[in-house]
Amino acid sequence: MTAKQSIINRIISSKNKPQLNFSLKTKTEAFTNNLFYTLFDSNSCIEQNIEQLETDFKEIYKLACSVRTSCDDIWNKFLNTLPEIFDNLNLDALELVSGDPASNNIEEVYLAYPGFYAIAIYRFSHELFILDTPLIPRLMSEYAHSKTGTDIHPGATIGKSFFIDHATGTVIGETCIIKDHVKIYQGVTLGALQVEKNMKGTKRHPTVESNVTIYANATILGGDTIIGENSTIGGNVWITESIPKNTLVYHRPDTRVKQKRNEK
Repeated sequence: MTAKQSIINRIISSKNKPQLNFSLKTKTEAFTNNLFYTLFDSNSCIEQNIEQLETDFKEIYKLACSVRTSCDDIWNKFLNTLPEIFDNLNLDALELVSGDPASNNIEEVYLAYPGFYAIAIYRFSHELFILDTPLIPRLMSEYAHSKTGTDIHPGATIGKSFFIDHATGTVIGETCIIKDHVKIYQGVTLGALQVEKNMKGTKRHPTVESNVTIYANATILGGDTIIGENSTIGGNVWITESIPKNTLVYHRPDTRVKQKRNEK
């Protein structure tokens, strides 16, 4: 056996452990885009798109399952949630257009705001996540992550009229709970205080109550951490304890006048 053939055999052997069909990834991305266009593209034929979405979902579901099981029940339950998802996304878009002085109209939000796209894919993937759909919700959220720089785990629970502006670098963990009318800016992390495998299934990420604004690059950590309603969290703060409602938290920079260098 030549060295080349030996290398080929080793790669073939490794590829069988585990068996990965990467068409699942590309097909899920196409399914995700079609979902978005079905709801928001005025040129799309809803009836035809729904039929195609069902066909595509059944195909990717089979690829995602190691055991061939029927996905009809999951698809039907997901389909029944689409009108409510659409209503919630329209509320999200209205929150963005009314809260961002740079926005000109709601059409701009639908077409050009990465934060809105990330929220839309989250709302799709979250419904599939709570239906115990294997792998597909994570592939959807990672696709949105790759396109927008926004990482929202599909397991997070997010209320109505959610706002993410600029979006890049935002991270929202799996067990995070966000209530209604919350505004988040770029670089915000809602994460865990520590990461250990035995913490799976426990609440590791913070709770953000209604009418909270969190400015750029703030970091809020811990499953017991609650940000009280009507609070404002300034940029660059680091929070690991609960904040009472109606609180302003901000980072105070240490400002010093530079001493002049002695002239030689």
